[in-house]
Amino acid sequence: MGIVEITRAPVARVRMNRPEIFNAFDEAMIAGLSSAFESLATDDTVRVIVLEGAGKAFSAGADLQWMKRASTASREWNLDDARRFASMLHGIHTCPKPTIARIHGVALGGGVGLVCACDIAIAADDAKFSVSETRFGILPSVIGPYLVNAVGKRQALRLALTGSRIGAAEALDAGLVQRLVPFAELDAAVDALAAELLASGPQAQRETKTLYARLDVGPVTPDVRELTAQTIARVRGTDEAREGFAAFLEKRPAAWIPQRGE
Repeated sequence: MGIVEITRAPVARVRMNRPEIFNAFDEAMIAGLSSAFESLATDDTVRVIVLEGAGKAFSAGADLQWMKRASTASREWNLDDARRFASMLHGIHTCPKPTIARIHGVALGGGVGLVCACDIAIAADDAKFSVSETRFGILPSVIGPYLVNAVGKRQALRLALTGSRIGAAEALDAGLVQRLVPFAELDAAVDALAAELLASGPQAQRETKTLYARLDVGPVTPDVRELTAQTIARVRGTDEAREGFAAFLEKRPAAWIPQRGE
């Protein structure tokens, strides 16, 4: 088995598989995650992607041996390494398929970055979280934009400056995750969410992700109004939109909804 396992299906699974060190990641896992999401993004049989960790944790963040190597490496090595990490997170964040982070155990450091890069995060109610980099004399730089987008700048600063470990309820309040369930119900909750996502049009979901990536919190300017008008005018004329309205009026499932056994 590899350090990143992929299960292909309409609901695909990407599993970090280093349970002996709580799925801490290094260069190899970063490469594996990059490859997995790049492959699944272009697989038309895949509709939803779940990111999860094997064993007792989602991810403990950076492998300390990797960080030890980084501390003695050249600036050029560190720059290339950080760019690969940034590219991996970008690939998850911009994946055209809906992405779900399934969190149990702990999500620490870069593991929090993985959570924030996904569209939706569901956690066990006993999970723990920490943006822990400053405790090691570094900072959450590459994950910073995703953390800020998820929780806002002031919450992100508090989490990053203190490095404090917080519980699942506080993570929910902060916006790191969107739902908590008991661990025994975590898989069922992820499956239920995936089924909801499968009920929506895949092209509509891609268009939604593309549009919302361009929207910021703030004034709705003339440029924003024009962007939204142009987008919906184009999408209304697609085959998927015509099928969606027809299915509703004919009281039948839309063609994109997998049938039982698929």
